[in-house]
Amino acid sequence: MSLRLDTQYADQFVSAGSLEKLRPAAEAAFKKVRDPAERSAQPIGWLTLPEDYDREEFSRIKVCAERIKKMCDVFVVIGIGGSYLGARAAIEFVKGANYNALNKNGPAVYFSGNSIDPDALSELLEICADKDVCVNVISKSGTTTEPAIAFRVFRELLEKKYGAEGAVKRIFVTTDKTPKPGTLKEFADAVGYETFVVPSNIGGRFSVLSAVGLLPIAVAGCDIDAMMAGANDAMKDFADYDFTKNTAVRYAVYRNCLHSEGKAVEFYCSYTPALQYTGEWLKQLYGESEGKDHKGIFPASAVYSTDLHSLGQYVQDGERILFETVLIPDEPRYKLDIPKAALDTDGIGYIAGKSLHYVNSKAFLGTVLAHVKGGVPNLVVSYEKADEKNFGYLVYFFELACAISGYILGVCPFNQPGVEAYKKNMFILLGKPGYEGQTI
Repeated sequence: MSLRLDTQYADQFVSAGSLEKLRPAAEAAFKKVRDPAERSAQPIGWLTLPEDYDREEFSRIKVCAERIKKMCDVFVVIGIGGSYLGARAAIEFVKGANYNALNKNGPAVYFSGNSIDPDALSELLEICADKDVCVNVISKSGTTTEPAIAFRVFRELLEKKYGAEGAVKRIFVTTDKTPKPGTLKEFADAVGYETFVVPSNIGGRFSVLSAVGLLPIAVAGCDIDAMMAGANDAMKDFADYDFTKNTAVRYAVYRNCLHSEGKAVEFYCSYTPALQYTGEWLKQLYGESEGKDHKGIFPASAVYSTDLHSLGQYVQDGERILFETVLIPDEPRYKLDIPKAALDTDGIGYIAGKSLHYVNSKAFLGTVLAHVKGGVPNLVVSYEKADEKNFGYLVYFFELACAISGYILGVCPFNQPGVEAYKKNMFILLGKPGYEGQTI
């Protein structure tokens, strides 16, 4: 694959000494991720997933996706965090940000259960009112508040539309299948919903290439075989520790070197709106993996050149706490030239006839050079094009780099103890049974 990590725009901010200092920690982290003892203790199943995934379930996902395409106009994916961000990132990466408006060969794919906002849920219900609908609810336990609310609402909608028996054929559940499954698995089996597995050895933010992400991705018409093949290529390419060749290791080391130089915020940047949710997925992947024990690099994201007209001033001249990781394709999904005009009233005659991709690439280069001059290091991750194979490769690259980076920082990258604090307070305020007498 053609993924490349360009560090030339960060090298001046990183001393050779700091790189050398971190390399032993990086090698130890790399070995720890692959240590059988660590893999049995932590949910690191994603490491070998591109090779040892469940072929039977994978085939069933593809068959089910084709059935769903024929059954509905709207496919509602209910989940929060890792249960939706990876799938939405994949669909928009491959199909574009306007997928739902452009798609003519399958259902529109909408995501719900990722907030408690009544307006967002009501608007989606309105969209579904006169459409045929199928639902995929994704939750290990089935009791996470946001998706549980959405599932109850959409289950009622489907049962009113199609009757109880008809609704069963339109609801698909991706959930836990451990010896002691959550309530959602028990409920799904009792009612008769078709179920898929949330792997117990893969954390939510690492789960996009499991059934968690693959069913919605397949329903959207993406080639999940190619996606897994891309991840498999990455798994092979990054199998050995070699600082000069293993770009996942190098990325982990460089971002930690920049952090040690006072760069506490990482901006994930792209130059196409279709990568907005790739940025959102990266924010969860790195924020939830590294942000603990009062450590970690704060993840943020932006889409340029759009956000250069809002955040650009701060990036250029604000507090020097930032570095940027830029995702950039070698070629766009579409080719479009700027029209020539008899009158140059808009002042862009000097670029008439040039491709928009050419102009965008110069915006990227001009921005990188300006930001570096202003004291903002840039790491550039480039890939061939926005297709399924490249997405799978990128996912594995960032997941492995994240695990290595977390261990370099001295935290466990696979837990998230801090996410329960807000839930406890919310349950106390709502009067949830079992929380009586507890204080905020």
